[in-house]
Amino acid sequence: MNRDAPTNDVDETELAVGKPKGWAAGIPGVAVSLLRGVEQMGAGRTVHTLRLLNQREGFDCPGCAWPEPREADGEQRKLAEFCENGAKAVAEEATKRRVGADFFARHSVAELAEKTDFWLGQQGRITEPVVLREGASHYEPISWDEAFALTARTMNGLAEPDEAIFYTSGRTSNEAAFVYQLLVRSFGTNNLPDCSNMCHESSGAALAETTGIGKGSVSLADIHRSDLIVVVGQNPGTNHPRMLSALEEAKKNGAKIVAVNPLPEAGLMRFKNPQNVRGLVGKGTPLADEFAQIKLGGDLAFFQALGHLLLSWETAAPGTVLDRDFIDGSTHDFAAYAEHLRELDWEQVDEATGLDREQIVRIARMLVDSDRTIYCWAMGLTQHRHSVPTIKEIANVALLRGMIGKPGAGLCPVRGHSNVQGDRTMGIWEKMPEKFLERLEDEFGIPVPRKHGWDTVDSIRAMRDGKGKVFFAVGGNFASATPDSELTAAALRSCELTVQVSTKLNRSHLVHGRTALILPTLGRTERDQQAGGEQFVTVEDSMSVVHSSRGRLEPAGDRLLSEVAIVCRLATALFGADHAVPWRDFEGDYDLIRDRISRVVDGCADYNARVRLPDGFVLPNAPRDSREFSGTKTGKATFTASELEYPRIPDGRLLLQTLRSHDQYNTTIYGLSDRYRGIEDGRRVVFVSPADLAALGFADGEYVDIVSEWADGDRRAERFRVVEYPTAPGCAAAYFPEANSLVPLDSVAKTSNTPVSKSILVRLEAAN
Repeated sequence: MNRDAPTNDVDETELAVGKPKGWAAGIPGVAVSLLRGVEQMGAGRTVHTLRLLNQREGFDCPGCAWPEPREADGEQRKLAEFCENGAKAVAEEATKRRVGADFFARHSVAELAEKTDFWLGQQGRITEPVVLREGASHYEPISWDEAFALTARTMNGLAEPDEAIFYTSGRTSNEAAFVYQLLVRSFGTNNLPDCSNMCHESSGAALAETTGIGKGSVSLADIHRSDLIVVVGQNPGTNHPRMLSALEEAKKNGAKIVAVNPLPEAGLMRFKNPQNVRGLVGKGTPLADEFAQIKLGGDLAFFQALGHLLLSWETAAPGTVLDRDFIDGSTHDFAAYAEHLRELDWEQVDEATGLDREQIVRIARMLVDSDRTIYCWAMGLTQHRHSVPTIKEIANVALLRGMIGKPGAGLCPVRGHSNVQGDRTMGIWEKMPEKFLERLEDEFGIPVPRKHGWDTVDSIRAMRDGKGKVFFAVGGNFASATPDSELTAAALRSCELTVQVSTKLNRSHLVHGRTALILPTLGRTERDQQAGGEQFVTVEDSMSVVHSSRGRLEPAGDRLLSEVAIVCRLATALFGADHAVPWRDFEGDYDLIRDRISRVVDGCADYNARVRLPDGFVLPNAPRDSREFSGTKTGKATFTASELEYPRIPDGRLLLQTLRSHDQYNTTIYGLSDRYRGIEDGRRVVFVSPADLAALGFADGEYVDIVSEWADGDRRAERFRVVEYPTAPGCAAAYFPEANSLVPLDSVAKTSNTPVSKSILVRLEAAN
């Protein structure tokens, strides 16, 4: 039975707009956390579940990948080691609402397709496998054996393995990710697109070239002991709320914070920590000492200006600014970088950034005065055409001062979904290095393909062009997460078969191939009982800490399978019981999977023992651990010289970024309250500055169509309410997935192929 789910769709006429807040969390954060928990789980279940969230004896948050404090660093976890959005994520997963055969019998696919993403997600947990047969109007129940047989029959009937595409979201455990990539490569392809392709691929590409490893180089303890933290293109108040506690701790220890963002984000202005009296009833802690309200896409120019100033001051007073010992001993190509920045076109910097030059100089002086500086960023940097050179420019500035491989300093790309970094470590990548593939082949005695597979954008192109015929997704909501919504929908519908391994209903179940399956899986909060006893899984956080996660709740239904079990049973159906990989053994005992991980994955020796330590273990990271950069071509950290790029905005146009509401995580819509930005009971809004509204002839409260302009034609998102908002001039913002239709498939970042969702050229037209 579907308990307490909303019965009506969103009525956008109820949308209310108020003033944006200048602070985050506080009593409202506590109240909303508890209210959402009670609504979805009931009071007793809420208390029982939240007390286990991010605790050593409990389960890892299914939301973001922010790390927990570690005893090895002299830190203790709080009794409530979670944030408001983490509580919402758990409430969504541990909800008492159910979607079973009766629900699908009542609702046709066509009817469900008319509902909003919010409505779909609020219906509850899917409790049994269902199939939509070719030409049918409704999903109907199917047995697990028949579902696996149908999938295996279709896959084995393909002309070649590369006609199958295997997507993964960041919530998949390390164990599930490892067996999933093993199944895919056993099948004969490297088509392993994942959510990283759309989010932090630019970070990985830039860091691999500059430092030799596509991960950050800091720990949570480093954040606490830093002198200066530069937060760029990130909104931790909504996307990583527990980061605010770390920033508050750093401030308490004397750190300064610089926020660089086109929008004034409440969490970076002031934080009212709900776990102390000052946060609950006091004024909280001011965080940002400098707020640089930069134009979208101006970050490359900003960091080139900082680098130019540091180099100029060093020339004027040798030995006082740069870490020459580090540069001379541990880096490569400094001279070429310095020559490139010797002259800087400040007029271009002015146009690109929109910042006052005096503020840029102040921030550069803060860099000089800091002995320990950390640079943090998220998707505000990674989803531009020139994202990779921008992140390389951050690395340049860090290298100038020797801010890698020392306590309290380093580079910190803040990952989104809870195990997106672990998935990549376990082999979920279309371009895994040869060493990994060789070990996989040697370990299992199977041939492993070497040809690179398709990433997310290329997978959509392949399906569009008839080259991709089976789409299999473990987690995620591909149809809502991807760009160019209409094109992506048509691509998915051209498939012979689409399979979604899911916990809850989402848009991707309604944008389907000729035949479609929904395979319901256990959530991270739930007990995982297998033949070998109760199992646990492992995950990797943003800072390379691998630790265990053990579900404690009874499963939402008796027909759910774990992700590991789904992968292993499909593999058995696909390859037969005599396959070289012991799939049935892996399903029964995840320790056997971890034994294989220990022999295949770098840094994972003695995996089973180390993940049973109270705080797990930290994967090796040569730049962080020993100031070694063996992963680069020269064995040293690499300075790079990039041309100054930034978006040009024609008259009458705006540059649009897509972003999250405070009441969502990725494509999961928890509710309709973006209280930090003053938006209630609606989502179809576009934030525009007062000056731009006046220049364009629109007023707050009007309704407009947003039209994006690209070489192959316009794309239109209809009827958005204009909200007057203090954005950077020339810039606008709207929520995704509502605005994803405006992102052209071919508008991608150089090198990383990431969709350019943060700089979309648009015009506004009055709505009919």
